[in-house]
Amino acid sequence: MTAPTPAVRDRLLSLGDAELPAYLYDLTALREHAAAVRAALPERVELYYAAKANPEPEILAALDAYVDGYDVSSGGELAHVAKAVPCRPLAFSGPGKTPAELAAALELGVERFHIESLHELRVLAALAARTAPGPSGLPPRPGVLLRFNLPLAAASLEGSSLAMGGRPTPFGLDPAEADTAVRLLTDGTYPQLQLLGVHAHLASGLDAPEQLAVAESVVTWAADLAARNRVRIAEVNVGGGMSVDYEDPERRFDWTAYGAGLARLLSSHPDLTLRIEPGRAVSAYCGWYATEVLDVKHSHGEEFAVVRGGTHHMRTPATKGHDQPCTVFPVDAWPHPWPRPAAGAERVTLTGQLCTPKDLLSRNVPAPGLRAGDRVAFGLAGAYAWNISHHDFLMHPRPGFHFLTTEPSA
Repeated sequence: MTAPTPAVRDRLLSLGDAELPAYLYDLTALREHAAAVRAALPERVELYYAAKANPEPEILAALDAYVDGYDVSSGGELAHVAKAVPCRPLAFSGPGKTPAELAAALELGVERFHIESLHELRVLAALAARTAPGPSGLPPRPGVLLRFNLPLAAASLEGSSLAMGGRPTPFGLDPAEADTAVRLLTDGTYPQLQLLGVHAHLASGLDAPEQLAVAESVVTWAADLAARNRVRIAEVNVGGGMSVDYEDPERRFDWTAYGAGLARLLSSHPDLTLRIEPGRAVSAYCGWYATEVLDVKHSHGEEFAVVRGGTHHMRTPATKGHDQPCTVFPVDAWPHPWPRPAAGAERVTLTGQLCTPKDLLSRNVPAPGLRAGDRVAFGLAGAYAWNISHHDFLMHPRPGFHFLTTEPSA
């Protein structure tokens, strides 16, 4: 569902003007979607939520019953997620991990590190060797998944919205370094570390067939690596990047087909555990950015509506160049003594309050008769929205945050 849920609609219409803009998250809808995703996945597929998509503590807690752990990509995310959902498995990923961040992860007992370079592997080994013994009296032996930038499934990656593999990028080890990295973890050079497997997050914005093609290629490559080096690789992380369609929001990633495909893949690898780490495709649908129209104006043959807030609160449409799907709620009340601006055309472009022409939220929205004072809810705002935005530009007020739950119907 991309139109606001009843709980979101009611809260939007009940808020006063000074309480807008606001982020409205339907936690019941989030739990229902996460449960459906989990149910579609076969055994031996672990689901980690990529906290970078939306790290709000309420979001993380709502997902706790449906995920096997959380993927974090910085020292800040590490500390934040460990506090929000304590004692839950964490995987520490991302390029450029500092020694202080790696040391903090070791102190917290993080068991999985996605290693991006030989240098990072050496730093982790040195720090792990100095880490104090745990409650058992034994030194920790954290697990390593070597992240590789694999030249795989190039045709599948062409349609991705964000490619991070298959070409020169700063992400992961070059495949030419694979044997060296495996030997360092298996020949006694770094006994304080254990090789768990391979990680390869190659692209974002892929549909289920493309995601399956990538997963099959990664698993095949990992199996060849293990056979060549005569080692066991128990885990393969095939990343996230499941598609969310902002142009056709009702078109969802086919989790059922994806789960069935992963089951077929695992049938040929009976001792392997697969892991996926979606973020956007899990939480995007539970959030709405709610605001009101401040002004409607005519300019060079087009209609523009200026709303409270803008892309400093929700940067995604500006960075991705898309139109954020939205729903307009007419409001009859107009308590002001001055005339009420209204659109004279069938379509209106919705903009924010920033002093830049890039502050576009949605273009050519079918909204005949749109008036100042009407309310607007921008959907798919549950991921990569507030948390990636340039909040302090022009120093406008920050939005409110509302986390809504509804009781299941009898």
